[in-house]
Amino acid sequence: MNRRTALIFYILSVYVVIQFVWWGIQLVDLNNQIYSESKEVGQRFTMIVGEGIVFLLLLIVGIWQIHRSIRKDLNLSKRQKNFLLSVTHELKTPLAANKLYIQTVTKRDLSKEQSDELLQKAIDENTRLEQMIDNILNASRLENKALNPVMEDFDSEKLFQQIQTRFTAISGESIISLEIEEGLQMHADRIMVESIIGNLVENALKYAGRDKTITIYGYSKDGQVVFGVKDLGPGIPKEQKGDIFKKFYRAQNEETRSQKGTGLGLFIVSRLVFLQNGTVQCLDNDPQGTDFQITL
Repeated sequence: MNRRTALIFYILSVYVVIQFVWWGIQLVDLNNQIYSESKEVGQRFTMIVGEGIVFLLLLIVGIWQIHRSIRKDLNLSKRQKNFLLSVTHELKTPLAANKLYIQTVTKRDLSKEQSDELLQKAIDENTRLEQMIDNILNASRLENKALNPVMEDFDSEKLFQQIQTRFTAISGESIISLEIEEGLQMHADRIMVESIIGNLVENALKYAGRDKTITIYGYSKDGQVVFGVKDLGPGIPKEQKGDIFKKFYRAQNEETRSQKGTGLGLFIVSRLVFLQNGTVQCLDNDPQGTDFQITL
């Protein structure tokens, strides 16, 4: 529903409510004039007014529910528009970069080291492009309920170490530390857990700010496995924590606007956790930052 349609709906709703009130006033006035002439008229008047009040209350409740639905649709439409703009930009950026790297290698007489460096940059851009496309496809599959977890037992410590190595190579910095209980075993979908941690680490790398100290942790508690990713960035305002897992949503602050992103990462995380009957929380880190904690 667009804004014009919503505006027409609100105008008609206000008009109907005002008309109901006006008719009620006229009915009361008419009843006062003829009440003294007939007791039966007074009784019928009471019945009509009672039914009218019930109908008016039902109408107001209906209008309120439709109002909430309209706001939800408008917010989703806004997030979708922002998503399309972000995706368009993020698709063009690596493609343009790869084109430049390849043209430089083919058209200039470079040393082997220079060529290898440019080709590695092209590979990195291509990997980032693949990850973004995978996120878009996974979001679509999740909404269509086309993904089902394949539960298995595996060594989560080894998996987290692999993720640490991969992102350290991508960022070129050793900023990801591990706090994993020794020999921690997990019964879950290994690929989904890898996607969950990958999206959380990527999210932390984007928004952790100047202090990009990121920790992947995991431990067992009361027969469950608790794991997650925490950083020392600016954190997420309390009033926005209820929205960050919505599709296409991006926190409304300057750090977020200045970073690349589609608003799908945390949505995918929440749905993958839900599919495995787990819970995900956005907690405040100590002394600052954000702690995304998953319990399976």
